[in-house]
Amino acid sequence: MLEFGRDPAIVAAEFAARVNRERDRRIGAGFYYGPRKFDWDEATRARVTGAAAMAGFAIGSGALAGDYRWHGGSTDFGWILQNNMVLPLDAQGMFAVSQTAMAHEAAHVFAARAIKEAATPPADFTDDTLWPVVQPT
Repeated sequence: MLEFGRDPAIVAAEFAARVNRERDRRIGAGFYYGPRKFDWDEATRARVTGAAAMAGFAIGSGALAGDYRWHGGSTDFGWILQNNMVLPLDAQGMFAVSQTAMAHEAAHVFAARAIKEAATPPADFTDDTLWPVVQPT
């Protein structure tokens, strides 16, 4: 990261900004809940957050595993996946999806932090080995 003739603070800030863009790109590529891939863009974050809160309240009110109408509607609750298929989710499943999504995001945030704080910054911070593995489980 040392660039002769340039202010080290500016070089470090530019490096951090590039790492953050890579972090955000990787987070936005989506996450897996089991073998199913979910989008993870700004709109999806808001939807998952809302559905997870509703699922948490439903669980607290006694929603049972396997009850796909925990949301109070007249149809089963389902989530449209990245491949456009619909995954039915009970309240426990929706809550677990939100936990998986948060873990996905947190893992990338901490990986980016480690890259930025490395004693010797990597020559290629886009190297997949520096980032969490995102694949079906």
